[in-house]
Amino acid sequence: MSGPSQLPKDGDSATSVEFKLDATQILDLLPCYISIQDRNFRILFTNRQFKVDFGDAAGRFCYSVYKGSGNVCPNCPVEKTFRDKHSHVNEETVQLSSGRICQILVQTTPILNNDGEVAAVIEMSTNVTEIKKSQKELKTLGQSVTLLSHGIKNILEGLEGGAYVVDEGLKDNDLPLAKKGWNIVNKNIFEITDVVKNILYSSKNRPLKYESVSPGRLVEDSIALFKEKAAGFKIQLIEQINPDLPDVRLDIASVRQMLNNLTWNGLQACLNHKQGIQHAVVIKADRYDDAHFLFEVADNGIGMDKKTRRNIFEEFFSTKGSAGTGLGLAVVEKVVNKHGGRIEIDSARGKGSRFTIILPIK
Repeated sequence: MSGPSQLPKDGDSATSVEFKLDATQILDLLPCYISIQDRNFRILFTNRQFKVDFGDAAGRFCYSVYKGSGNVCPNCPVEKTFRDKHSHVNEETVQLSSGRICQILVQTTPILNNDGEVAAVIEMSTNVTEIKKSQKELKTLGQSVTLLSHGIKNILEGLEGGAYVVDEGLKDNDLPLAKKGWNIVNKNIFEITDVVKNILYSSKNRPLKYESVSPGRLVEDSIALFKEKAAGFKIQLIEQINPDLPDVRLDIASVRQMLNNLTWNGLQACLNHKQGIQHAVVIKADRYDDAHFLFEVADNGIGMDKKTRRNIFEEFFSTKGSAGTGLGLAVVEKVVNKHGGRIEIDSARGKGSRFTIILPIK
C-alpha cells in the first residue's frame, strides 16, 4: 500500500482515521506461509506465520527447513519457476519446527529483474492438513459404508441359511443337523462382528484408555477366541508366553482387536496354503529389551511377496478378494502407532509370515 488511506469512523463520515501498512506488515497478516528464495533455494525472506511454524529460516535452504534434507525436493515448484518463469502448484509433506508432520499446498511466482530474468521466487504455502484429514475421513466413511453394505448382505444370507438349517433340525428333532446350522450362524456372527469392529477402529479416532494388563492374558484371550475355529480348520494354535513379563499399561480393547486381526490373518494364510503339511499359528508375548516387550504372531501359511508386503497396511488393500475388507492390518498399524510402538515383518511367498509388534513397557 503506497500511500495513506482514509477510513471513516462508524457513524461519523466527517471524522477519519489515518493508517499506513508497508508490504512486510501486509505479508505478516496473511494466514499462510510466505517465503522468497534465490536460485540456490536459500530463503531470503519469510513472513510472520512462516516464522511461527518453521522458526527463523532466513539464510537456510528451503529443503532443510521443510524436510531436514540435504537435497532439493523432487518435483520442486521453485526449481520449475526458475526454469520456465511460470507459476507452479504442488503439494508437499513437511515437518514443522515442533516436529509435527503437515501437508501444505505450495504455489510459486517468479520475481523478474530488469532483464526479464528470474531473480527470485515467491513461494506461498497453505497448511491443508486438516482439510486432507477431513477428505480422508469422508473417503473412508464412503468406502466403509459400501463395504459394510456388501459384507452385511453376504453375512445375512449366511445367517438366514444357518437359521434355516437349525429350524429344520429342531423340527425333525435332528440334533446333529441343528448343531451344523448353529455352527453356520455362529460363524457369520463372528464375521459381522469382526467387520464392524474393524470399520469402527479404522474410521473413528478415539482416545486411548490405558489400563494395567498382563500381555500374556491378551494372548490367551485370542487363543480362546480362535481355538475352535483353528481346530475345525485342522490348524494348530500355539501360545508362547514369558511368565516373567510384567503387567503393562495398554488400551486393552484396541490391542485385543490388533491380536485378533493378526491371528485371523494367520489362520487364513494357512487355509490358502498348499495342503500336505501341518499348519500352525504361534502367538507369543515376550520381553524385547529392558524398556520394551513384544507380541508376535507367526504362521507357516502362504506368505507374501515384496509387492504385497509394501501395501498390506493400506486401507482397503486385500489379497482375499471379496472375502476381505482390507481394514484388518490397517487397524493393526493404527493401534501400534497410537501406542508408540513399531511393527517388524518377516515374510516370503510360500514360507509363511511373522508379525512382531514391539511396544514400550509403561
